Amino acid sequence: RILQYFHTTAEDYTIIFTSGCTAALKLVAEAFPWIPEGTKQPSSRFCYLTDSHTSVVGMRGITASMNVLSVPIKQKEILLSEKNRLPAEEQNCMTPHLFSYPAQSNFSGTKYPLSWIQDIKSGKLRPIKIPGKWFVLLDAASYVSSSPLDLGVHQADFIPISFYKIFGFPTGLGALLVTNRIAPLLRKTYFGGGTAAAYLAGEDFYFPRKSIAERFEDGTVSFLDIIALKHGFDVLEKLTGGMEKIKQHTFALAHYTYTVLSALKYANGAPVVRIYSDTDFSNPDVQGPIINFNVLDDNGEVIGFSQVDKMASLYNIHVRTGCFCNTGACQMHLNISNGDIQRNLQAGHVCGDDIDLVDGRPTGSVRISFGYMSSFEDAQTFLKFIIATRLSKSDTEIPFQSSVTKLMTESVPDDHPSFNNTDKLSLIPRISDRELRNNSSATKTTVSWQPPEAEAESIRAAVSETAVPTCRRGGKPIAVTNIYLYPIKSCSAFEVTEWPVGNQGLLYDRNWMVVNQNGVCVTQKQEPRLCLVNPSIDLKKKVMVIQAEGMDPISVSLEEDTGKEAVICESKVCSHRVKTYDCGERIADWFSLFLGRPCRLIRQSSDMKNRSNQKNTKGLASATNISLSLVNEAQYLLINVASILQLKEYISARLDEPLEIEELIRRFRANIVISAPESFEEEEWAEISIGALQFQVVGPCSRCQIICIDQQSGERNKEFLQSLSAARGRKTNFGIYLMNQTSRSSFPDILSVGSQVLPVLKENTEIQPPTSSEE
Repeated sequence: RILQYFHTTAEDYTIIFTSGCTAALKLVAEAFPWIPEGTKQPSSRFCYLTDSHTSVVGMRGITASMNVLSVPIKQKEILLSEKNRLPAEEQNCMTPHLFSYPAQSNFSGTKYPLSWIQDIKSGKLRPIKIPGKWFVLLDAASYVSSSPLDLGVHQADFIPISFYKIFGFPTGLGALLVTNRIAPLLRKTYFGGGTAAAYLAGEDFYFPRKSIAERFEDGTVSFLDIIALKHGFDVLEKLTGGMEKIKQHTFALAHYTYTVLSALKYANGAPVVRIYSDTDFSNPDVQGPIINFNVLDDNGEVIGFSQVDKMASLYNIHVRTGCFCNTGACQMHLNISNGDIQRNLQAGHVCGDDIDLVDGRPTGSVRISFGYMSSFEDAQTFLKFIIATRLSKSDTEIPFQSSVTKLMTESVPDDHPSFNNTDKLSLIPRISDRELRNNSSATKTTVSWQPPEAEAESIRAAVSETAVPTCRRGGKPIAVTNIYLYPIKSCSAFEVTEWPVGNQGLLYDRNWMVVNQNGVCVTQKQEPRLCLVNPSIDLKKKVMVIQAEGMDPISVSLEEDTGKEAVICESKVCSHRVKTYDCGERIADWFSLFLGRPCRLIRQSSDMKNRSNQKNTKGLASATNISLSLVNEAQYLLINVASILQLKEYISARLDEPLEIEELIRRFRANIVISAPESFEEEEWAEISIGALQFQVVGPCSRCQIICIDQQSGERNKEFLQSLSAARGRKTNFGIYLMNQTSRSSFPDILSVGSQVLPVLKENTEIQPPTSSEE
C-alpha cells in the first residue's frame, strides 16, 4: 500500500521501516558505499543543500568518521552547476557520490525541482566538479505531508519519510524507500535480531538475510503501528479524496493567508510582518503550505518569536518558533552570519530556547503550516489574532488597502480555494468585556516569632556599605509594601507582613504542588480554578490550612512525612527532576473533588539535592549552593508599584473601564512588592539589599498567559497580556527575579514590610533574561 501511495512497485523500490525520518537518514549515512580519502580510487563526496534539516546535515558526522568529505551546496550553485560537466575521459569513473536535498523546505515551504533528481543522476547537473557516479537522497518528510510524490517519474535513490507527518499518527514510525538498483551495494556492520540468515557466536562468521528490508530492520519492528498504516491511508483517501486535493486545499489556505498577511499595515504604512519566502505563493508546484515570518512593530523592529508564541496561545493557536532544525535556511533568510551563530551561543542562546533577540536582532522566526485538516476558519482565526494583537483601534480608523478593510467572514464560499472574497473579513475581532472584581482573597498574617534583640542588632549591622545605590535617579527612599508567598504552586497568594527566609526563598514558598494522575504538575494554565484555592500557614501550630468556596477546610502538617517519599516529578514546570513525596489520599480526594479531575498534592523533600539553573544564575557567587523550591526560575519575584500604576493606566484605557491596583498586583503573583519612585527602574538594578538581606538580580520575568487570569474568579481575559506586550514594546517582561544566599546566623533572616530597599545599578552589562515564564 505504501508503494502504491508513491506510485511505484516492489520491482523498483524496497521499504525499510525505521523509527522515523531521522533514523532513515542515519541508516543511509552508515550504509552508503563510500570510498574514503587515501585510497587508490577517487574518493566519495557527500553534498547537501544548505536548506536542509538538521538530520540531513548531521549525516556529515558519520561521513567524517569514514574519512569522506562533506560539501554544503547553496541553491544558486546547483542552478549554475551545468558548468561543472566533466570531460569525456572522466565520465566513466564509478566512484559513488551522494547528493541530498529536500523536496520541500521545512523552513519556508519552498519546493525544489524534482527534475533535479534525473538531472543530477544523468550528469546534466553536478553539485561539484568531480568524476564519479551521483546518487540522490530526496528528503521528502515535509513534502509528502501535503503533496503527491510520483516515484515512477522521479526516481530518487533514497527517500526517507515520516508517517506521522502524513497522518498525525503513529509518531514513532518512519521508512526509507530504497531503489533496488543500489540496495545490493549498501553495506552493514552491525547486525541485530532478525537480520542474520546465519552467524557464529564463537567465530567471526555472519551471513545476512537475502531481503534488503530484513537485513536492515534490526530487532522487532513496530508491527502494530505498521498495521495501522493501512487504516491511515484508507481514512486519508476517504476524507480528502487523495493527495492532489490536499495539495490544492492546503495551498489555497496558504495563498489566502499570505495575501492578507503581506497586506497588513500599521497606521504609518509600515508592514506588520516580514515574510521569509523564495516565492510569491502563486504556484503550488513551487510553494508548499508553509508561511515563515516575523512580526514587526510600527518602527520596523522585530518582535521576538517567543512573545508571538505566548500571544498566539491566548487564541488557542499553535505555532512553531525558532530555526525549525534548519539553520542553513534560517541564516539565509534572516541574514545571520556564521559569526552571529557562534556569538549567540556565547550569549547563552541554544537551539530550542526562548532567547529570541540578541542585540536587537532575531535568532529565529515564526512558522505556520496548513494540513489536510486545516480549514478556512483556521486561517481567519490566525489573521484575526495578528490584527487584534498588533493593530490598535487608532490604526483601524485609518483607511487600509481594500483587500483587508473587512476581515470578518459572513459566509465561507463552497469553492474556497479561490478565496476571492477576502474583503468580507472584519479588521478587529470582538473582545467580550467582563466585570473585574476588586476584593482581595489573599490572606494576611504576621509572624509572631522574633529573634533576640542582640542577634537582630548584629544582623542590621551586617548590611554592607557597598549596597548604597550607585547613580540611581532620584533620592526618594524605596520600601517593601507587600510580601506574598505561594505555599502551593499556582494556588492563591498568602500575604504576610513579615516572614522567615529559608535557603530556597521565603519559608514554605512553593513547597507543594498539584499534579495530575500521571504525576505532571497542574498550573493555572490548565486549571484556572487553582487560584480559588487559598492556603495559609500557621507557624505556631505547624500546619497549612487549605480553603476553597464550597469545601470544608483541610489541614496539612508542615512537618515532613518522608515515609512515602517517591521521585515522581520531572516536567517543564519543574525544569529539573526534583525529589518529592505524596501528601496522602485525604488531601488528594479534596483537590480531586474541587477541581473535578483526579489529582494529588505532592511536597518537595527537604533532603533534595540543590538545583540551580546555571544560565539564570550567571554572575552569582557560589551558584551551586543556591537551592530552588518548585519555582521555575529563581527564589523571588519582585515587582514595583510605580510600574503597576503605569501599566494600570494603559490597560484601563484599552479596556475602557477602571482597574484596581490590587487586582493587577495579584495577577503578577510576586513575592515582594516595592514602592520605587520611577516605573521600571527596577530593571536597571544589578543587586539590592532589603534590611539585612542581600539579593542579586537574575533578570527580568517574561510573562505568560497566567496574568490573564483574574485571581479572584479564575476568569480569563487575554487583553492583559496583549496590553502588556503593547505597553512594553516588543517584550512581555514585568518584574525581576532575585536570588539570595542565606546568612550563617543561627537565627533565620526575616523579610518585613516597610523595610528599606537599597539598589545597586548595573555596570552597563546586560543580564541574560530567563527563558520561561513566572509559573
